[in-house]
Amino acid sequence: MKPYIQLDKTSLPDGTLLSLHKQDGEFVMQYNGLELMSTNLTWSEQMLADLGCVDLLEGAPTRPEHPRVLIGGLGMGFTLKRVLELVGSPATIDVAELMSRVIEWNRTYLVEHNGPLLEDPRTNVILADLFDCLGEGDHYDAILIDIDDTPDALITVDNVKLYTPSFLSLLRESLNPGGCLAYWMAMPSPKLEKALKKAGFNLEAHPAKPHEQSERAIHRIYVARLIL
Repeated sequence: MKPYIQLDKTSLPDGTLLSLHKQDGEFVMQYNGLELMSTNLTWSEQMLADLGCVDLLEGAPTRPEHPRVLIGGLGMGFTLKRVLELVGSPATIDVAELMSRVIEWNRTYLVEHNGPLLEDPRTNVILADLFDCLGEGDHYDAILIDIDDTPDALITVDNVKLYTPSFLSLLRESLNPGGCLAYWMAMPSPKLEKALKKAGFNLEAHPAKPHEQSERAIHRIYVARLIL
């Protein structure tokens, strides 16, 4: 196995380390030395876009005249890439990303895989916590969240707020009528299921593979819609 080559690193607000590596032609993002995501395992991130934007497909009768999508977490850009492919134009895709270095990596190293996604006129990258992008009067047809693993395996302690009643209430208020909320989870999460149902959402849980050829669908995409 070829060695990991560290390309860059940065510290999260809680002091933990986020680093970007390259190994055998693939990019790997690590959190405190553990693999967080890679350009070789993107199937479930794309599935998050497929399921969350099903009503926004270009040419679909349900598509709004100008779809608005909010993505929580830029990561390696694969969810954003898929959303741009699906929704066509005109559209606005806001992306909330807390780490400036992650945005920089997408503009530089990761262009090799995804191209200049951040230069697309439909893309609006916001250097901010997702929590701070809600409740300001903006409304979305889809909100896609890929920030954390599960409520039981938080990547950072601050991520606990992603599952609180107050945050779920903000998500409700930020959705247009008929809008869709979708969470990526590393594994099944009964806690998230319970929280979303308690917040007044209808819920679907979709098994998702890390890679198209994976034998096991270990991840979950939770698709939530308001109970009308």
